This record gives sequence, structure tokens and C-alpha cells, in this order.
Amino acid sequence: MKGFMKKLRIGIIDIVSRGPTRALYARIMNASLASIMPQVIGVWCQEEGHEVTFVCYTGFEDLLTELPHDVDVVFIGAFTEAAHTAYALSNLFRSRGAITVIGGPHARCYPEDAARYFDYVLGFTDQGTLRDVLRECSQHRPAGVHVAAAQQPKTLPGIRERWQFIEPTLSKAPFLKMVPMLGSMGCPYTCAFCIDATVPYRPMDFDALREDLRFLLTKFKRPLVAWHDPNFGVRFDEYLDMIEDAVPPGKIDFVAESSLSLLSEPHLKRLKRNSFQGVLPGIESWFALGEKSRTGSLVGIAKVREVSEHVNLILQYIPYIQTNFVLGLDTDEGPEPFELTKRFLDMTPGAFPAYSLLSAFGRAAPLNLDYQRANRVLPFPFHFLNNNGAMNVKPANYSWRTLYDHIIGLTEYSFSTRAIFRRFVATEGVTARWLNLVRAVSTEGFGRARYYRQIRARLDTDPQFSPYFEQDSSELPEFYKNVVSQDLGPLMEWLPEEALYHDPNAYLQSEQAKDVIAVV
Repeated sequence: MKGFMKKLRIGIIDIVSRGPTRALYARIMNASLASIMPQVIGVWCQEEGHEVTFVCYTGFEDLLTELPHDVDVVFIGAFTEAAHTAYALSNLFRSRGAITVIGGPHARCYPEDAARYFDYVLGFTDQGTLRDVLRECSQHRPAGVHVAAAQQPKTLPGIRERWQFIEPTLSKAPFLKMVPMLGSMGCPYTCAFCIDATVPYRPMDFDALREDLRFLLTKFKRPLVAWHDPNFGVRFDEYLDMIEDAVPPGKIDFVAESSLSLLSEPHLKRLKRNSFQGVLPGIESWFALGEKSRTGSLVGIAKVREVSEHVNLILQYIPYIQTNFVLGLDTDEGPEPFELTKRFLDMTPGAFPAYSLLSAFGRAAPLNLDYQRANRVLPFPFHFLNNNGAMNVKPANYSWRTLYDHIIGLTEYSFSTRAIFRRFVATEGVTARWLNLVRAVSTEGFGRARYYRQIRARLDTDPQFSPYFEQDSSELPEFYKNVVSQDLGPLMEWLPEEALYHDPNAYLQSEQAKDVIAVV
């Protein structure tokens, strides 16, 4: 019969950890960092009549035994830092006869490279796109097929439909269990380095969100919801009206990523009344992006004072705040950006600072084309592209040694005994205090400072480092190969050797090819 599709055995892997881990912070948090779209894919596959096995990989599971041996199709969702884990898994399941599909941020940012190791590479994915893949369900080798919808889906299965995947994932969390929700797609801001800058902002259906929140109250005495919106609360009053209509104040706790420009005191009062426990605003830079922090044209120490005052105000209403910074931006020069951040920490002891090294994730942002045209993008293996393992954009105003000196100084200052103690005292609430402490003394604080010191030392002592960083050699230092091998553990034997290398200028070459075709 035309249109008939056989029932498929489908495996879905949501990769949260890029490899096996025993870190305390990972044990506490990883299960709460699950993505939404792999769960959505699971629901849609079932609606198409297929059998689904779902695994959220937090770093504590044995992935070689978690999925059945006889799956027909394997979907893998991955950020770029987990690309090598995804590639190894694809190679393993292809050897067993399965068709493999990759989606998520890595597939969007590096489709050309992902196509070397997967049969299908998904960009924006709606139910129709998925249905097309499942109906064809064919091997595409040596080069996979890039499939994408014209835009993000307008609706997604809610928590009730996804609960079959959420519940076993949260069972892995020892005590902090965050349920992922998505209230909007895209962002109205146009930060040049952000993957959502070119995605039009669109809220999800409020009736469906209202039903999700009410459903959660049947599963937890007091649920904790993590909004995955790129920028929560753009239509603030509509959102809070929906939340207040759905549940009584104080019945559900919330965490959200939101820009400082949306966190005015009237909004903060309403967020507190509705039990928002944490916010993650982006400050990014003391010399740019003032629209996000509501500081306008203020730069330097004037912006520091303004932002510090604002963050201290937020802490009067919301117990947990993570302030996000990008280090090594082209607007930065000399020691001043780093010293200003230290001043900010002195003036705002309750804020937990999160630092990202300037990174260009393939197609994630149009700005990356400028970096590629200027030959400033280094081919660091994907495993290190997690905003701190490596900075893959050659700095405009620093030497590598000087930049790492500044980064080390700031990291050590941020997670010194004095800073940790002051942050602990300035933070309200047991959970917020201990989360800050664990983050500081584990891989994110002490561990990261130790890693940066190691990189800095090797810039002086390892003969492979300086030529690679300065783009005088394309030979990957053995240090990085060893880290990948150690981190992947048993999966390393399934990682194709060439997967450690990718073309850092693939985005630019693709755009140039389009220009040639257009001219012809």
C-alpha cells in the first residue's frame, strides 16, 4: 500500500556528557541538563508507529550496553563538545547495520563535517522533516544527507507526552531535579556570536504551557522547572500571567536565562512572588553589548558600577544568579577587561561568574564568516569546543601567552578561598549556597584554573603548542589527542582517526561556493 512505513526499532541518545565522568558536579547536575528535542523526537517517532528506546547519557551510563544491538535507526542529539562521542557511537551502530541520524547544536553548526559520519544530519526539525527521514531510512555513505525544515517547529509535545523520557532521566539525579521546558524560540537580540541571533523570536502556545505546569503538580510536591528559552520573559507580562493562572504562587520553582534589560525591579518583584530561584543573565563584555545589560553606551568602570548595582538588586529578590562573560572579544585590550571583572566580583560577591572563551562554532553566527575570512579560526578538535577547553579564534589584541596569563589570573581570583567564602555568605538559601560551593571546588572552578595553568605552561615548554596556536603548523599536539582518548574511554576505539580533524573554514567555503553558483 502506498505510504506504508514498516515499524522501526529506534534508539535515541541525548548526550549531556562528552564522555565517562565521576565529577561531583556532574553527578549532581547532569541529569538536569537534558535537552528537549531528543525527547520530542522520541514522541514523534512513537506517533509514527515506531518502537523507541531512549537514553540520556550523563557520563555515568555504559553506552555500549544501554541501547539494544538490533536497532534500525539511532538518533543522537549533541553539542559540539560531544561530537566525538556522537561520531564514535555512529560508527559503532553503523557497524551493527543501523542508520544513524544526528541533530542538535553540532548538526546545525557543522553539517558538512557531521555528514562524514552520519547518514542524516538534521537542521531545524519539525514532524514533517522527521517523517521524511523515517520513510526513506536509507544509508547515505560516504556523505550523509543534510535535511532541514524552513523554520523551527511552531508546536512541540508537552511535558505530559515527554514524561516517559523525563521521568527515567530525572531518576538519575540525586536531589536537584530540573524539568526542562521551552516557552519561546529565538531571541530579539542580535549578539554577533550567538546561534539564536538569526532565529526569529516566537513564543510557544500558552495554553499548552499552562497544561504542562499543572501536569507537573501531579508528579512533584514542588517541581523545579528550567526554562530553556534563549531569553526568558521577552513578553514578560504575558508569561507571568500564564504562570500565575496555571499554578498558585510558590507551588513551582523556576530557573531561567534572561537578559538584565528584562530584570527591572517591578519584574523582579513579580518573579520572586512566583518563586523564581535562579537567573542567568549575559553581561558578556564591559565594552560592548550594552543593550542586553540595559547600560546603553556605558563602558568600562561606569558599566561595572551600573551592572553591579543591578545584580545586587536582583539578589534581593532571587537567591541565585550566574553572570556570563565572554573572554577575548575583539573589543577587549590589555589587562583592563579582566581587572574590571575582578572589581565587579568585589562589588557583587553573591554573583557566580561563568566565563566563556571566545569561540566560533561553525555556522552558529554570521560573525564566524569574518573570523574565517581573516584566517583566525584554529582547527581545535570538537572535543575542546565547550567555551573553555580551547579558544579557537586567534585573539585580535593579545598574544596567546598574555591572554592565558590574564585568564588564569581572573579564574584564580574568582575561585580563591576569599571569593568562595564571600559568595557563600552573600548567597541566600541552602541549595544556592552549596551549588555555588560545589561548582567552585570542582571542575568549573579549581579544575578549570588547573587546566588553564597546564595550557599556559605548555605554550612555553611543549614544542608542538606554539606552532599550532600560531597557525604555523597543522599538526595537532599529542596533548590534545591524549585528552580525547582519556575522556572517551571505551568509545575511543570506535572514533574514526580522521574525526580529530575538521575544516575550520567549511562555512566560508560553502558560502563562496553559493556565490560562484549564483554568478554562473
